[in-house]
Amino acid sequence: MQRRSFIQKATVGATATVALAAPAIISAQPQIRWRIASSFPKSLDTIYGAAEVVAKRVTAITGGRFQVTVHAAGELVPPLQVLDAVQNGTVEAGHTAMYYYFGKNPAWAFGTAVPFGLNARQFNAWWYEGGGARVYNEFAAKVGVTAFLCGNTGVQMGGWFRKEIKTVEDLKGLKFRVGGFAGAVLSKLGVVPQQLAAGDIYASLEKGTIDAAEWVGPYDDEKLGFNKVAKFYYTPGWWEGGPALHSIVNNKAWEALPAEFKEAWTAANYEGNATMMARYDSLNPNALRRLLAGGTQLRAFSKPVLDASLKAAKEVYADFNDKNEDFKKLYDSYFSFQREQIQWNSVAEHRFDQYIKDVKL
Repeated sequence: MQRRSFIQKATVGATATVALAAPAIISAQPQIRWRIASSFPKSLDTIYGAAEVVAKRVTAITGGRFQVTVHAAGELVPPLQVLDAVQNGTVEAGHTAMYYYFGKNPAWAFGTAVPFGLNARQFNAWWYEGGGARVYNEFAAKVGVTAFLCGNTGVQMGGWFRKEIKTVEDLKGLKFRVGGFAGAVLSKLGVVPQQLAAGDIYASLEKGTIDAAEWVGPYDDEKLGFNKVAKFYYTPGWWEGGPALHSIVNNKAWEALPAEFKEAWTAANYEGNATMMARYDSLNPNALRRLLAGGTQLRAFSKPVLDASLKAAKEVYADFNDKNEDFKKLYDSYFSFQREQIQWNSVAEHRFDQYIKDVKL
């Protein structure tokens, strides 16, 4: 009996010690809160959702000690000013498309997409294994930020047009909502580019302020209602073969994080990246079927239009390479990687996909 009493007392004592010690251990860990300013509205749940994946996973991994919240476009900062907000420390992090900042320096575009560039799978390979993250963040460090790959839409559509685009002549004078780099290329063909945030596109297209618009692809475009105000839906979006999204962080805020929190953030961004592409691949097929059933007319850009666009793109590349060292460094890394990838893809991947398409399983 004495032995049993001793054990019971010892057990109670040990439990009390743990109960007293646990709060002290937990309180010793830092409590950190970050805000992510998104460039996207909540209604575009797939592209906005990648940042939500990051926030939820970071909070969960750290047991709530590193709490991250996501704020939709316009809640904290305007959608096209996320980089500025992160750079100046207004927010710790942002989720955005880096080519929105083409006007600051065209080299930013390599973080998202450039004309006739990498597809989504190739971009992942370049970023993670081909030196892309290193060379891009050497550039980003000049303004005090670091970019983490966090999403890809896959090759995008070429946009919604009120009239058919059969020849290069049909592009002349066209007021087209298209961003940054693509606008610089298309302007050589007579297009008048307009850069608008997602929430402003429908009204501009409906009122006739613009003649055409591109966003992402069937799932998002259906949500935005473009099929209600434009009939012709073109493919492919040659300026966005695999447009990536990034979470960007303020370097001072990043360096202040404990090592385990940095690991949680990095891992969560891998998940956000994979999740976005999977969601788009799952959702786009049915959305396209609904659009076509509703009267949308699917069209492909003609070879002469694509050839003229490629020629114009090469001219723009040559100009930037001559004038901008940051651009040239990224261009060399990016396109040398693409050349190797295209050779490999044509050997196996392309042939396999083409065969499966032709036999119609």
